[in-house]
Amino acid sequence: MDLFDQIAREQERADKPLADLIRPDSLDGFVGQPHLVGEGKPLRLLMQNQRPISMILWGPPGVGKTTLAAIYANACDAEFIRISAVASGVADVRKVIEKARANKSAGRQTILFIDEIHRFNKAQQDALLHSVEDGTVVLIGATTENPSFEVISPLLSRCRVFTLQLLSEAELRELLQRALKFLPEKLGAPVQVQEQAGDLLIAFANGDGRELVNGLELAGLLTQPGAKGQIDISAAAVALAFQRKSPKYDKGADAHYDTISAFIKSIRGSDPDAAVHYLARMLDAGEEPRFIARRLIILASEDIGNADPQALILATSAFGAVHSIGMPEAQIVLSQAATYLASAPKSNASYKAIAAAMQDVQNKPVQPVPLHLRNAPTALMAQQGYAKDYRYPHDFPDAFVPETYLPEGLQDRTYYRPTRHGAERTIAERLQKLWPKRYGRENKDDHS
Repeated sequence: MDLFDQIAREQERADKPLADLIRPDSLDGFVGQPHLVGEGKPLRLLMQNQRPISMILWGPPGVGKTTLAAIYANACDAEFIRISAVASGVADVRKVIEKARANKSAGRQTILFIDEIHRFNKAQQDALLHSVEDGTVVLIGATTENPSFEVISPLLSRCRVFTLQLLSEAELRELLQRALKFLPEKLGAPVQVQEQAGDLLIAFANGDGRELVNGLELAGLLTQPGAKGQIDISAAAVALAFQRKSPKYDKGADAHYDTISAFIKSIRGSDPDAAVHYLARMLDAGEEPRFIARRLIILASEDIGNADPQALILATSAFGAVHSIGMPEAQIVLSQAATYLASAPKSNASYKAIAAAMQDVQNKPVQPVPLHLRNAPTALMAQQGYAKDYRYPHDFPDAFVPETYLPEGLQDRTYYRPTRHGAERTIAERLQKLWPKRYGRENKDDHS
């Protein structure tokens, strides 16, 4: 390499965004997704065994889908071809397939990575089917949308779906430390991040690694070097980079948790005015709207449940709307959801039911599923009594017949105890009619 080539390479590296600069080429530098890449976990094992398989990586933005796909291709010694579903069409797919056929003839595997595969239409996805099926191409699709809705069934059936999760606070801090090792090279000066600025980066990123790295890079670019030439990134620079006000949360983030706690408890306590007040405080402080929306989904099941079954539907729809439209309009959606949930009748019966059932499953011997509830797809299973004497409820009046469903030793258990609030009153009355022995008695706790 001559001097001009070296200068050109250094310039090319300096021009790369920080997110690309820190992208690892092996799992040693990868942050997050321990359920997939930890010791003994599926993707790590596939890489160690150099077993390329077609898959869909499903998860929110900035959690490592693209990086993981590139690492996978590298571990399998396969050619990695990346296209975007937004900018590519059938013709681009066919070019990749032709390249893959040539690679296959030469004894090398091709991994085609399609970013945002949910944006491919049916014709574009159909063009991939045969090549994926015959092994010409190993497909890795990345999507933020539920693949069962967005990927055609024939293609989905040929892929293994792996779900990626938002990065935890600890993982974001690890990623921040990794980014800080590369940032001085990018900015051409030593870099220091104030502790409060680091906390703010974590809060604003909200589980999105790309948001964190991009925000860090921009905050560094917005900061003038000090007298000693060092770039000292402050919380104000981070807030400016994210174009959000610095949250009025203290250094230990106590106010962050105190405010979300007050918000949830106000909704649980059926006070829509208090709920909107704390919502406004969080939004004014720059809290991530999707974080608030996720908490509303949890509350809709935990604190309202079947007292108003529409609550979960509305909360889930609100999350989708917040994700789609962003701020500032998302605050209207959050206000609608919060006031509805606060005004709805409350029940934690579903929450208590699964808690009690989990306690039995974890602490009591697990009994076999009763024979009459098992399917009998073979003659041998039928001879062994599978499905024998099962009574099909729809063959009886009101589509109900008294039957034993719980396993032996748990047949008297009552996990779900509907309240008399809202729609759950109707559920309670129906269950008392259907199961008078369990639901006709006094509503006392017998889960001990």
